[in-house]
Parts: sequence; C-alpha cells; structure tokens
Amino acid sequence: MSETVHPFRRSRLMALLGSACAALMPVASLAESPATFGTTISARLVEGWRLPDGSHMAGLELDLAPGWKTYWRAPGDAGVPPSFDWRGSRNLDRVEVMWPTPSIFDSGGYQTIGYKDRVILPLRIYPRDDAAPVRLEGEVELGVCQETCMLTTLDLDGAVEGAGVRSAALAAALADQPYTAREAQVGRVSCRIAPGEDGIKLTAEIEMPSTGGHEVAVIETPNPSVWVAPAQTTRSGRKLVAETELIHNSGKPFALDRSQLRITVLGKDHAVDIRGCAG
Repeated sequence: MSETVHPFRRSRLMALLGSACAALMPVASLAESPATFGTTISARLVEGWRLPDGSHMAGLELDLAPGWKTYWRAPGDAGVPPSFDWRGSRNLDRVEVMWPTPSIFDSGGYQTIGYKDRVILPLRIYPRDDAAPVRLEGEVELGVCQETCMLTTLDLDGAVEGAGVRSAALAAALADQPYTAREAQVGRVSCRIAPGEDGIKLTAEIEMPSTGGHEVAVIETPNPSVWVAPAQTTRSGRKLVAETELIHNSGKPFALDRSQLRITVLGKDHAVDIRGCAG
C-alpha cells in the first residue's frame, strides 16, 4: 500500500479486508467476463461477500477507453447522473450504490464530476429472503463522454449466493469513499436561506479542517426536481463557506428541508460526506 494513503483510508481498507476474511468466503459467480459496449466502455459484476446482516457486498466494475469518462451521482454542470433499474431481479429487496471519491473535470468551461479509466462502484445487495440466492438483473444507464457524449445502457445479469470471496479491489473501492463528518472532524454545519432570483439562495458554513488545495462543495437535495447550481466555495481558517442557488424545474416556489441536504467537500487530499445542515 502506498505511503500516500491517508490514515483514515488505510484503517478503513484494513478493516474491510479483515471483515471479508473473518465473516465470509464465496457470492456465487456474478459475471465472469466483462461485457463490452462499443469501444468506449466495458462492465462486469465483481464478486464480493456476505455481510453479517444477510446482505451481500458486490461491485460494478467499469473500464473506460483512454480519454473517456463517466459521471458521479451528482455530475456537475453538464454531466448525466447514472440511473439504475433492477426490476428484472429476483429475491431482491433493494440495491444501495456506494460511491468512491470522484474526480473534478473541466469540460469546455463547465465543471463535471466523475471517473475516468477504471472504477468499481460497490453495490450492497439486500435480499428479500436471506436464505435464498439473489438473481441480479437490471439496466444501468450512464453518460459516457470524451469530446462528445453519449448515453450508454448496460444490461447486467448475475447470481448472488453463498458466503462470498474476499476482493481486495472491491474493498479498496469501499475504502475510497469520502470520509464521514465524524472521521473528518467536522464541527458545526449551518445553512442560511434567502429568496433568490429564480429560487432559493443557500449559504452553507462548515467548520472543518481543510481537505487540501482548491476545495469544491457539492450540495444535493433528495428532490430530483430541484436543480442545485455549482457552489462558490471559499475558506477562512477552519470555516468553509459554500454559496449556491436552488431552483425547482417547474419554476414554482418549493419547501427546503435543510436537515435532508447532503454536502460533499472534494479536496486534493480527501473528500468528506456531510449529512444535514442546521438552520
């Protein structure tokens, strides 16, 4: 392991690998070989392991051609957020997608957020019946971009059963998620709102150590009908300030529950995932 791995990330990786060894051993085989979609991207399901609560940890591995990228759950100014449809699956309650820390790209003056080269998206799979296998069938729709963009649909099919196998690559993807607010020693998080030109102006003030270099704060709401403008982020000592505007796509007034906001701070050294914001 490289000496540049942050201490929080190193300890998280060791814990994940340790739990894989202790609790588990063969998910049945998912997809053994990658499926290729054109010349830009290939995808496969990565074997993982059963967790003590009966859920399974697996992964979706995406390999992108040189120069191509795909997007994070909040893709930035001009990206396309991935969408997942698992309705063809059997014995499946739900799938939780867990996102490794993304990169920030400048795309013709627009800021986009996502992944290039290769990424594993961890998938936590919850069965309806813990004693029976899960047949995971579904479609994943991704925006894939270089100088031009296209929408790509991946058809996935795999079985999840048994105790599973340890996967260092999947554990590394889990360890590469942003730190929690507690891990990153985040203090008070407050949000002020005011009427905006077209919606709501929001100013978030976050007491936290620097994440390194130029910091970008990405603000999300649980309402997909609300567009959040890229935040203007400044820092003074331990205080990070992010200012943005939220606009409903109907153009009409809307309610904003600050406790449901999600703020991800992306820096040169690491990222932090902050849930909720006080008034």
